[in-house]
Amino acid sequence: MEQRQFGTTQRQVAIIGQGTWKIDNDNRNSAIAALRQGLDLGMTHIDTAEMYGKAEEIVAEAISGRRDEVFLVSKVLPSNASRRGTIAACEKSLARLKTDRLDCYLLHWRGQHRLEDTIAAFEQLKQEGKILSWGVSNFDVSDLEAVYKIVGDNNIACNQVLYHLNERAIEHAVIPWCEKHNVAVVAYSPFGQGNFPSPHSDEGKVLQKIATAHNATPYQVALRFLVRSKSLFAIPKAANSKHATDNAGAGKLNLSENELAQINDAFPIGPRPRALPML
Repeated sequence: MEQRQFGTTQRQVAIIGQGTWKIDNDNRNSAIAALRQGLDLGMTHIDTAEMYGKAEEIVAEAISGRRDEVFLVSKVLPSNASRRGTIAACEKSLARLKTDRLDCYLLHWRGQHRLEDTIAAFEQLKQEGKILSWGVSNFDVSDLEAVYKIVGDNNIACNQVLYHLNERAIEHAVIPWCEKHNVAVVAYSPFGQGNFPSPHSDEGKVLQKIATAHNATPYQVALRFLVRSKSLFAIPKAANSKHATDNAGAGKLNLSENELAQINDAFPIGPRPRALPML
């Protein structure tokens, strides 16, 4: 699995990781097996959140005995993101994950608590060794600028955002801002929400043609496109080991400039929306 530097951290992180949103809706044993299979195949970036129900507990079981292999990420809910609340939320996540530290801790989206207070909590957690870096999720450029005014460069590790072939809004301004400031961009829901291109559609045929040329799947081609730049990472969820294996296969693909251009043309970016899309 290809790795690259994760934003302002000094860590090399797998470009294809593992998401866990709604993983507690799946069969628990299958979910654990999928996460372990993903680790075996190099998808060592595992993302979870306090909002995701029992996902943190499932992750804890999956990484038991393998914690040092994992770049582990969790998130604090905006409603808990006061200075004291952030610290308490992190400690609860650590307990559920059965670990002593998070590799990165994110504010899930911007809420009513002052960013200064959330960031102060992040910095305190870093000093205590409970987190090694921190970042944000679902932040538009104006939100990123607000954080930047508080902390400046070399502090925001990543911005985790909605990104898939039919939702490329972040390419207008979010990705350029993050690349300028060395902030990793992590794509969540990289296959969309039940709207992955049909193989019978014109767009789906483009993906299938490229996939056939590489003995790959359209899903693998889509994933590889989403991580085509040095700032980009993706965290697809897998409900079973086969799905995890398929996701990991994207890390082996090498798409040509012509193939990237074909995908770009088939899935136009569209106009910049007034608000950042999010789930």
